[in-house]
Amino acid sequence: MDVTKKSVAIIGAGPSGLTACKHALAKGFRPVIFEAADAVGGVWTRTLASTRLQTPATAFRFSDFPWPADVEDDEFPRHDQVAAYTAAYARRFGVLDCVRFGSRVLAAEFAGASEQEVAAWDRWSGNGEAFGDGTGEWHLTVKHGESGETQKYTFDFLILCVGRYGVAKHPKFPDEAGPEVFRGQVLHSMDYSRMPHADADELIRGKRVVVVGSGKSALDIVAQCAEANGSEYPCTMVYRNPNWAVDPNLTWGAFFEKLMTSRLAELMVHKPGEGLALSLLAKILSPIRLLIAKATETYYKTLMPMRKHGMVPGHGFSAAMLGWRISVLPDKFYDMVVDGGIVLKRCDSFGFCVDGVVMNGTGERVDADVVILATGFDADQHLSRVFVSPWFRDIIVAGPSDTMLPLYRHCVHPRIPQMAVVGYAESAASIYPYEMMAKWVVHLLDGAVRLPSVAAMERSVAEWERWGKWAKRRSGAAFFLKSCIASVTTWYHDQLCRDMGYSPRRKEGEGLLADWLQPYGSTDYAGI
Repeated sequence: MDVTKKSVAIIGAGPSGLTACKHALAKGFRPVIFEAADAVGGVWTRTLASTRLQTPATAFRFSDFPWPADVEDDEFPRHDQVAAYTAAYARRFGVLDCVRFGSRVLAAEFAGASEQEVAAWDRWSGNGEAFGDGTGEWHLTVKHGESGETQKYTFDFLILCVGRYGVAKHPKFPDEAGPEVFRGQVLHSMDYSRMPHADADELIRGKRVVVVGSGKSALDIVAQCAEANGSEYPCTMVYRNPNWAVDPNLTWGAFFEKLMTSRLAELMVHKPGEGLALSLLAKILSPIRLLIAKATETYYKTLMPMRKHGMVPGHGFSAAMLGWRISVLPDKFYDMVVDGGIVLKRCDSFGFCVDGVVMNGTGERVDADVVILATGFDADQHLSRVFVSPWFRDIIVAGPSDTMLPLYRHCVHPRIPQMAVVGYAESAASIYPYEMMAKWVVHLLDGAVRLPSVAAMERSVAEWERWGKWAKRRSGAAFFLKSCIASVTTWYHDQLCRDMGYSPRRKEGEGLLADWLQPYGSTDYAGI
């Protein structure tokens, strides 16, 4: 069977969808990408004017496509530079020809086998092959353009590249303390970020703004409001517990990132399915990792006025590393606090009143015209809601689990046939793990990756789930992002390399010391 004649659908034209399409094209497939927006790049095409990358350019790049010459390796590119980079990648490899813009996938339904039959299979897709026995297919309902016209399509394989940031998470409030009692405007950071920049500026200019949250989006919005209004209309940031937000201009950060992305660094942390020897080694070496984290923590506390302004997190830097709750502070953030453009209010919870918000516990009121909720996203719902089958919707997010998505190799669900996910797992620099996932999925499509039995896949999923529970306990329950692989990225990529038939030791030509001590990055995997 010539598998390249099989049809492949990709939902989403963000970085993960683009790289999935690029590598599918390289294998002879002709995929179709359905993208709801009118441009490629995902969230980078609809974000704040001030948003920059969280990592230097050298850590956020495709393996075979360098940044343009005007972007230095140690720079934190602006959102428009990231969008331009991803668009250039799509043009270079012919991906743009595969994208259908303004096409929102409303529903995906598997046909060819009943749910009872699928649940009873010993092998994924019935026979362990990407396309099963050739009778199964995915039916997609797609809405095109503003007119709302819908069409139905049939594909042999489905790749979900929808990301984590499409469904806003809203806090719950007691009766008569929610947004309905507030006479100003309340919106989520997702909606604010998607506004045209001129409209966003107009919304906050000359307004008393309260931003709820302490993550990267909250910090960026607060800084943007302070730059627009200064101390005349200060922006108030209401938060329960700050995350680690570091100054990118401090020199230790670059060294720390290189140090902790080496293969040696991963020996100091437990890994899923590591075995007894590596487990004992991680236990022996973990004090070194804790010492490095503590030194980093002390460094930032000393050189940044975190204590003075109540911005010291309640969890250590080691915990933040496991859950990857580390962000980059906007430029001159604390200067704006000192100048009065930013007011920081720490409290356990809050409610709304007619004129603003009320800090629960103290009863302190903060007057506001606009309240922006930077309270995160419901990544599970964003992923699962496309399925018509209630069973698929439930098992893709594994019910109550909040540590790991139940995907084998973070890409395929053992019980959902002819479908893969690329781009859900969280890491320090997302773009090259997403590219590795895409390469693995495409090797699966052309038969180079052979899957074990469903039972063996589920055992592997369970190993990652147990590891995720350990990592969550060590990082603090509230500070572990689901499916976060930041501390074991190279270990994960080793698994993918072996599956695809490649050596996981990507620095062999540079010597043994280089393989253990130099940081791993996207260019190490360019030959795959």
